[in-house]
Amino acid sequence: MNHPLSFVGFPVFCLALFLAARLAADTPGYQPELFRKTKLVYQDSFDGPLNTDFWEVRQNTTWTIKDGVLTGSASSKEFQERKKASDDPSHAGLKPVIWLKKVPENFVCTMRVRYDAKTYQKGFPLFDLGHHIHTITFSGKGTTLTIKKNVESMPVAEPLFALNQWHDVAMELKKGTLLLSIDGKKHRFESTTIDMTGQAQIDFKAVDFGTCQIDDIKLWEGIEP
Repeated sequence: MNHPLSFVGFPVFCLALFLAARLAADTPGYQPELFRKTKLVYQDSFDGPLNTDFWEVRQNTTWTIKDGVLTGSASSKEFQERKKASDDPSHAGLKPVIWLKKVPENFVCTMRVRYDAKTYQKGFPLFDLGHHIHTITFSGKGTTLTIKKNVESMPVAEPLFALNQWHDVAMELKKGTLLLSIDGKKHRFESTTIDMTGQAQIDFKAVDFGTCQIDDIKLWEGIEP
């Protein structure tokens, strides 16, 4: 004979599973250092079409999803020639460029990223946290955070971002602090000029005629303690 409580127990059990799943979704496997709590905003393993609510392709560059990886390359030769002949030759799409949108003012972002090229280019590849606000550029000798093009520059020897190989990248930002982690090696940048107020994007920019590959990206809003 069924006990009356069994009819109550099953729905409660289902609710518990649902809440556990929500909690797991909102709790990053990566453990943030700048925030006690986070709220999941977006995640993607690129098993379907590009989510244009969160991504914006720039400079007519070529972006495709194949085998679960978002891959960007240069624009078409026709577009490049038109741009070079115009009054805006610097945006000819020689390097793949894409924006991640709806980035919170306080955020945590983790992803796998790869920039392929024959060599580094001056100032590239890079991540822009906010458009030209916090520019993280990579070279064979180090990593540099530049604030608003020329307000402040902070070069560091590590973490390094090598070309032509996958990296696990994590970034955390709140006013005054930016934490960058590449393959587990971390550096904490601190400055009063670090501030995402009014910004809501992360830009990915590769090397001329190189490629950018992105996979398994997660974005959270960081909640101050």
